[in-house]
Amino acid sequence: MKIIAAGMNYANHNKEMHNPLLLPEPVIFVKPDSALLKNGKPFFIPDFSSDIHYETEVVVKINRIGKNIAEQFAHRYYDEVTVGIDFTARDLQTDLRKKGLPWEISKGFDGSAVTGDFIPLSEAGDIRHLDFHLDIDEKTVQRGYTADMIFPADKIIAYASRFFTLKMGDLIYTGTPAGVGTVSIGNHLQGYVGNRKLLDFYVR
Repeated sequence: MKIIAAGMNYANHNKEMHNPLLLPEPVIFVKPDSALLKNGKPFFIPDFSSDIHYETEVVVKINRIGKNIAEQFAHRYYDEVTVGIDFTARDLQTDLRKKGLPWEISKGFDGSAVTGDFIPLSEAGDIRHLDFHLDIDEKTVQRGYTADMIFPADKIIAYASRFFTLKMGDLIYTGTPAGVGTVSIGNHLQGYVGNRKLLDFYVR
């Protein structure tokens, strides 16, 4: 199982991070399977960062093997969805970028890919028109709408499959909207697709 994530996929997030608003093709990075955190287990803030950011995203699960998938057929390769958190060591990422160095360690560390409970797309609705949001300590801090993606989920899957063979159980993180921020010990995070809570865990 591997975790493939799309970066800079919402223009409003790119604006807040001072990145290009529009891109010619998806920005893809990979997290190792050791980054996966599920089943409501707590997230422990690592000792190598003092600025861990949450990034709330819609996540789809691949259900069949695919390589060089045409975009018009990408919808056949997933049928479940959830909301997840792409945790980022922002201070580490910023420092590595300034030095022109790879920044995978700021994104792929243990526990940095949190997933909620997956539900069938038949229950969630059209992947192109999903509302999702994150509450921290019962206050909504981030909200997104998949119609605002620069590249929709099917485009991300098609593009990623040019480079990586997709396999059953692989996870695709589709990008985060504006509103990212820092987490602290004791925070209670709850993520929703529509009004359905799929993610619930604490920061330790």
